Amino acid sequence: MTENIERPLDLLNSAKNKRVLVETKAKKQIMGILKAFDIHINMVLHDAEERNEEGQVSRKLGDVFIRGDMIVLVAPAP
Repeated sequence: MTENIERPLDLLNSAKNKRVLVETKAKKQIMGILKAFDIHINMVLHDAEERNEEGQVSRKLGDVFIRGDMIVLVAPAP
């Protein structure tokens, strides 16, 4: 996943159409397929689900939009 990564948005671009884990300022963990993002790191996730502290699905969300200013972490899904 680190081919020609020179800028932060390059890393996000390489994660498009792959499952990612997003953690928010509100300590929520949302896992889904990254469909789109912009320069503000606003994201659209497909087939998203919220995870609890143990990593288990607490609820299914479907398609979601997450504001970039609420995101603390974006990582490849385990």
